[in-house]
Amino acid sequence: MTSLSPAQQRDITYQLHPYTNAVKHSQIGPRIIERGEGIYVFDDQGKQYIEGMAGLWSVAVGFNEQRLVDAAQRQMQKLPFYHTFTHKTHTPSIELAERLVQCTNGQMSTAFFTNSGSEANDTVIKMVWYYNNALNRPEKKKIIARNRGYHGVTVASASLTGLAPNHRGFDLPLPAMKHTTCPHYYREGRPGETEEDFATRMASDLEALILREGPETVAAFIGEPVMGAGGVIMPPNTYWDKIQAVCRKYDMLIIADEVITGFGRLGTLFGSEKYRIQPDIMVLSKQITSSYLPLAAVLLNDKVNAVITRQSGELGTFGHGYTASGHPVATAVAIENLNIIQEKGLVDNAASTGQVLQTALRALADHPLVGEVRGTGLIAAVELVADKGSRRPFDPLGSVGAAVYERAHEHGLLVRGIQDSIAFCPPLIITESQVHDMVDRFATTLDEVHKTL
Repeated sequence: MTSLSPAQQRDITYQLHPYTNAVKHSQIGPRIIERGEGIYVFDDQGKQYIEGMAGLWSVAVGFNEQRLVDAAQRQMQKLPFYHTFTHKTHTPSIELAERLVQCTNGQMSTAFFTNSGSEANDTVIKMVWYYNNALNRPEKKKIIARNRGYHGVTVASASLTGLAPNHRGFDLPLPAMKHTTCPHYYREGRPGETEEDFATRMASDLEALILREGPETVAAFIGEPVMGAGGVIMPPNTYWDKIQAVCRKYDMLIIADEVITGFGRLGTLFGSEKYRIQPDIMVLSKQITSSYLPLAAVLLNDKVNAVITRQSGELGTFGHGYTASGHPVATAVAIENLNIIQEKGLVDNAASTGQVLQTALRALADHPLVGEVRGTGLIAAVELVADKGSRRPFDPLGSVGAAVYERAHEHGLLVRGIQDSIAFCPPLIITESQVHDMVDRFATTLDEVHKTL
């Protein structure tokens, strides 16, 4: 962008953007997205882009699903807002809570609604503390997450997040949040170490951290079934089985952060299903409404819910909640969104077109810039390296990833650069031909960037 439009100038003047270098933004200005259609979005100049990230890992049903618009309009006309505090409720929140619990096939027993995944994980922290106080274990409060894990941006949830940009300048993480090794076999595996051996070492690292901190002080482990914003990190073979065994050994709650992986992204309804995770707490957001409206849910199993319920009786209330917890319009849209996912077979589509995506991206493995291709279902990443044999990263880290991210715009493709990994997470409605088109645009981008190096 050379000359900035009046709209771009107003944006620079009046809006501070998330995850944005504000100084650079004032120089280059924003790209203004005006409308959406299926897997595509269009900017204010009319240019079409394949939204290869489904917005922010989140738009399952595409960018112009009229059924969701209609569901919101119907609910706005009937009951545009009501709360769920102090024994009040409304039909959409009841129906969605029931639907979500039923989707887990008996694993979970109740739902608590928030507005975002960050707020949901913030709520989870408070629930874990509330739970252990109720069990007369006031010292059992630490929560272990993973380096490169992503769990949100509130003060507490950002402390669970294991990414430096979410900590720098914010005096984070809080001391009760600890981090164990990132299970990235490509980067963290040792020479000659099998994936199973690597998973065993990851479980040993977790156990060693628990013992250093004191098992009586460690309350829970939180993890994404597949790590998203940290670079689409796949769990190595046997990883989740071994991690869960350690958690159960030390009486720790297991929290599955399904904000990205929930509702079909991996080709199964939940990531927990794919990796045999048996969580005590499950966190859902993003694809719950295809992000048409803000909504998230915390699901609790019987064990946790029973203790929290009893404690609320002893204290007189569960003193936590948000004005929009279970908002009637958001929950009504979520119900219709889940109906669409089911009726259109989008979980199965993610499995079948996901295989096409994984195969097409892996066909780029011999490209001079490509170090690793990883993913499952409709989520993937291509890690770029300076030297394929030694896996040496570029210096400075992220420079080539940024170049690919920027150049992809010229080919009508929106992806995400995570350091030097390029992430893909298209809408679940994507077709096989659209997958090939997306990968072709990416391959062209890779070739052009490679020529400039």
